[in-house]
Amino acid sequence: MPSLDARGVASLLREYAQRTALRGGNPYRAKAYSRAADSLAALAVPLEVLVAEDRLTEIPGVGDAIADIITKVHKTGSHPSLEKLRKEIPAGVLEMLAVPGLRPEKVLRLYKDLGIGSLSELEAAAKDDRIKKAKGLGAALQTKILQNLAIAKSGEGRLHLHRAAALLAHAKDSIRKSRPELKRVTIAGDFRRGCELVGDLSIVAEAAKPDNTSTPSADGLQIRVSDRKHFGAALLFATGSATHIEQLQALTAEKGMRLEPDGLHNGRTLIASEEAEIYRALALPFIDPELREGRGEIEAALKGKLPKLVTDQDLRGILHCHTDASDGTERLETMAKATRQRGFDYFGVADHSKSAHYAGGLSVEEIAQQHREADRLNKRFGKDFRILKGIESDILADGSLDYDDDVLERFDFVVASIHGRFKLDRKVQTQRLLRAISNPHTTIIGHMTGRQLQRRPGYEIDVEKVLRACAKRDVVVEINAHPWRLDLDWRWHQAALEFGCMLSINPDAHSIRELDHMHWGVLMARKGGAPADRVLNAMTLAEITRYLRQKRRSLARAA
Repeated sequence: MPSLDARGVASLLREYAQRTALRGGNPYRAKAYSRAADSLAALAVPLEVLVAEDRLTEIPGVGDAIADIITKVHKTGSHPSLEKLRKEIPAGVLEMLAVPGLRPEKVLRLYKDLGIGSLSELEAAAKDDRIKKAKGLGAALQTKILQNLAIAKSGEGRLHLHRAAALLAHAKDSIRKSRPELKRVTIAGDFRRGCELVGDLSIVAEAAKPDNTSTPSADGLQIRVSDRKHFGAALLFATGSATHIEQLQALTAEKGMRLEPDGLHNGRTLIASEEAEIYRALALPFIDPELREGRGEIEAALKGKLPKLVTDQDLRGILHCHTDASDGTERLETMAKATRQRGFDYFGVADHSKSAHYAGGLSVEEIAQQHREADRLNKRFGKDFRILKGIESDILADGSLDYDDDVLERFDFVVASIHGRFKLDRKVQTQRLLRAISNPHTTIIGHMTGRQLQRRPGYEIDVEKVLRACAKRDVVVEINAHPWRLDLDWRWHQAALEFGCMLSINPDAHSIRELDHMHWGVLMARKGGAPADRVLNAMTLAEITRYLRQKRRSLARAA
């Protein structure tokens, strides 16, 4: 039989990963196969070339063992170990692994005990109450399945932003090495628009000669090659979104012109082909890619009301970070120095509070110890850098924070967050947050909806009511930059800004590496239309010190 291309090998490698997970044993082995399959999905060089030149280990996540598997699957269309695993479990059972929170051992129980053999059968069984009656499964699992089935369907084939970034960076590097004649190799698609989940892996490159083809090299990755004259138009169309392009074309038609993938035409004449030129010819300012979702950005541009979006360079400090005093991996001094080395002016430590036993939450004595350490380090840092003393205080079920006022007033800032009791009904959960916001010690509401992308939905709240309360109480809304959260959802940012809220882009970092999550938060803020002057940590050290001091003064006056 003919050898399999990267698309076919990636599909079988994902199946290998799923069947390995169901078999049990080392869970990291299945994850390694899955990551390697994702890497194949962004392969910019034909797989047969890498196999022939013994270069498979250049692919991210592919070591010698996985390279051997890929080679055999590529050449034969299967693998002996995969064929053996296929005899154990029907293919439909693998579908259930896509449901967040449904671990492999539970999938096996559902199959062996209840005879459930596909995602559709799982949904039917959950709706018929068959799962909650089964020993070892129960009502809680059934509820989780019903909640998360939608996530399984909506997130299929999409990657978290940081994972897509790594794959696309490798694809760009591969293109440059394998096709040095190509210039302006540029990432487009969902990623260029800053989407929180990326399904459209797309790259546009410039060649000396016209090439209007779109070349898929594996699942998701599209390599579009254009000549210099038409590169900008090709990039515009490859970036999308489809709705934005349709609205641009409608505007073009109103002006008696025509927008095509090769550029903007007036009759038979091509009058603009670079992105900026196309917008300018339509009497529009350049619309940043993150805004191109067909959500009123063209109307705003026509009225001259597009925001000047926040950038990575606008941020002056980092807030909401953890150390080894709770569940972080590094000491306070190490995290602060790493922040300073990245060019920031302040580091806001916010370890977990005492109710977070699972995360080593700080006792009152441990808080005093950390503050003494912060004071010692601040003397050493001098005037150009400062550790701000914060806490991530748990919002209890009744909406109160889990320290007394005399403890809370010791902090420079307080991030109030929900970490449990996610299943309270919408009204009760909303009231819980509203009470936390009304606490005068609350500075920031952390990860407001508690969502984890492709893992769990956010808890039910009246987001608009919560945002209005934040604006009224001068409580800052967090954009949690952890790529699994990216919460608050960017679709709510414009409402928050209109109500008068300040935003804070926070990495929720538990290690040095996670400090760099800030970039994903900036992308979300840009996608939501946030300018720098509405972002708390775009303030200078002097400005944020003054802001926090004034907040404490108003608190003292109220007391």
